[in-house]
Amino acid sequence: MADREQRGGVTPQNGGRMPRPRAWAAPVRAMSRILSVDGTHRDPQAPAGAGRSGVVDCALYIDGRRQPGDWTYADALAAARREEHGFVWLGLHEPELDEMSAIADTYGLHELAVEDAVKAEQRPKLERFGDVSFLVLRTARYCEHTELTEHSEVVETGQVMLFIGPNFVISVRHGDACRLSPVRADLETKEELLLHGPWAVAYGITDRVVDLYLEVADKLEDDLDVLEAEVFDRQGSSRIQRIYQMKRELVEFKRAVVPLQRPLLTLTSQGNREVPKEIRRYFRDVQDHLSRTVEQVNSYDDLLNSILQARLAQVTVDQNNDMRKIAAWAAIAAVWTAIAGIYGMNFKYMPELDWAYSYPIVWALMLGFSFALYRWFHRNGWL
Repeated sequence: MADREQRGGVTPQNGGRMPRPRAWAAPVRAMSRILSVDGTHRDPQAPAGAGRSGVVDCALYIDGRRQPGDWTYADALAAARREEHGFVWLGLHEPELDEMSAIADTYGLHELAVEDAVKAEQRPKLERFGDVSFLVLRTARYCEHTELTEHSEVVETGQVMLFIGPNFVISVRHGDACRLSPVRADLETKEELLLHGPWAVAYGITDRVVDLYLEVADKLEDDLDVLEAEVFDRQGSSRIQRIYQMKRELVEFKRAVVPLQRPLLTLTSQGNREVPKEIRRYFRDVQDHLSRTVEQVNSYDDLLNSILQARLAQVTVDQNNDMRKIAAWAAIAAVWTAIAGIYGMNFKYMPELDWAYSYPIVWALMLGFSFALYRWFHRNGWL
């Protein structure tokens, strides 16, 4: 009872919900909007006193249509198994191990896949555990920035894990690089697609992830164009640290995109009997988009290597130019040092010391040699 009083405002005297003061209404609504940013809410099946629930949404679909009502994941699964064309889509966001273990017991998930889903440190892959497929996707999102610096975050990555069974699909999202609520809303308008069951949801999520890859790749191209223009601009000089930071961000994006080719190849193969034939056609379209992204990423990698090598060559040339300037001025100063050193030897018999015009002649020689050397160095590009 104490837990219920703290959570819902229920009192033992009246058994009802305590009305909130009017002054609290606006702050409560504002806090509700803030907490709903990531779409998480408390699972009605979670025990009293439990912490934050990772359940975002639990929906039952029959004949491609979402059924009304609030469902617990156990009741939704039981109802889906009673229907010929029914399945459950359970959406999770960064669930805890205890909650994920309870869901695994209900849905019959393998412990190794559950561990991978909680840790979220996997590369894109597709594994099979009995009649349940485990698909891992790495999500990516472009981070807007006014100027690329050596500390700019260009690409933000996350992960989405999918458990696809005969009567259910469980999506586990880590990070905010790809939100799945737009995918759910879009799929619920396509009843004919949802008639194909859980693999239709897997296609919708994969398609959304790859579409974000295309957006990131297009915006990375703009950054590379700016970086390339700055490197080859005579008036500008791009710092090598900025190029290296861009290289690191591109490598992170490449780790998300390239390994996904093999899982998609498996899903689109003719020998794959788990995926419906119609859905395999949709996955082939996703595979085409992914291939385009992989080509873009590889070309960006080559271009960035060329930009980095060009900048390093520019630095080497600038250093050589500086050394030539130093050597040229040192040669001009050597003329003055040599003449002044000879006259500083204090020999007794030096005929030039008795000449009436020796002093202006020495000055004329030093200035003449210096001017001649300066003209020669300048004509050859040393000064």
